[in-house]
Amino acid sequence: MKERVYRITVPTPFPVGNVNMYVIEGDNLTLIDAGVKTEEAWQSFQQQLRELGYTPRDIDQVVITHHHPDHVGLIDYLSEEIPVIGHKKADRWVRQDETFFQQQQQFFAQFLVECGVDQSFIAQLPQLRRSLRYACRRPLAGTVQEGDSLPGLPHWKVIETPGHAQSHVVFYRETDGVMIGGDHLLLHISPNPMMEPPFVGETERPKPLLQYNDSLRKMLRYDIAYCMTGHGEDVTDVPALVEKRLRKQRERAEQVLEMIKQGPHTVFQVCQKLFPAVYRQEFMLTMSETIGQLDYLEANGAVKKRQTGDYYVYEAVEVSV
Repeated sequence: MKERVYRITVPTPFPVGNVNMYVIEGDNLTLIDAGVKTEEAWQSFQQQLRELGYTPRDIDQVVITHHHPDHVGLIDYLSEEIPVIGHKKADRWVRQDETFFQQQQQFFAQFLVECGVDQSFIAQLPQLRRSLRYACRRPLAGTVQEGDSLPGLPHWKVIETPGHAQSHVVFYRETDGVMIGGDHLLLHISPNPMMEPPFVGETERPKPLLQYNDSLRKMLRYDIAYCMTGHGEDVTDVPALVEKRLRKQRERAEQVLEMIKQGPHTVFQVCQKLFPAVYRQEFMLTMSETIGQLDYLEANGAVKKRQTGDYYVYEAVEVSV
């Protein structure tokens, strides 16, 4: 049977707007990503699925690109008999493991102190889980990793692309260069590399912006005809978008470096200057972006950090990025 791919777009309550899901007709019916857990999204999904001639009961498997709520929520509306497949690092998020969330809370409480964050902000940590009400609560039935084929879809290969999420993967059809890219490549916005606690067995915290840049460069190894995205339109010129994203990254890093040249800064002080209008409302988003910029500058030898009491400050080294 010739595979066909259909896009389904559903609304979300998030600033990013609508999210894309994909139905692949092959030897089985596969749903790639699963929207957000709202009744509005569920009704929209069912209507568009009906227009393709299917109902939710016809879905044989769900494969997720990553664990964020706007890509997994409708799994809770589907039969528990439908297997959900993703990267192993997604499981603790999609099953909403309480032990993990307690560890996450402890990790961020300590990490944010080291970033020089005010205690008033650290007291907000329990609110970090608010968006998870839009996510599913279902363990993975199977996992995929770099180089695997999707079950029942032998031409679709898994490529690991950590950065936006530690669990992020994309799917590449080798026969024609089509990619389903989740949030890795978005045409009009740059995905936020989000801070996460270390995975089981890891001792160092992830450095998501460095990972994201590496995952962007990784795309240049593949002959990608076009990439179907998690939000918005297809990307038809992947090399040009990769170069644009990396260039913008260097420009933002230069901006941060200019701040630090004025004197030592904590992560939180940089965050307040970078995002003065939104850091209170989008605290973890802006802190993730800030620590990413500082990781980038440190990796390039442009800044160094030193400990001062409970927190670290970053100082400029006289080099350019």
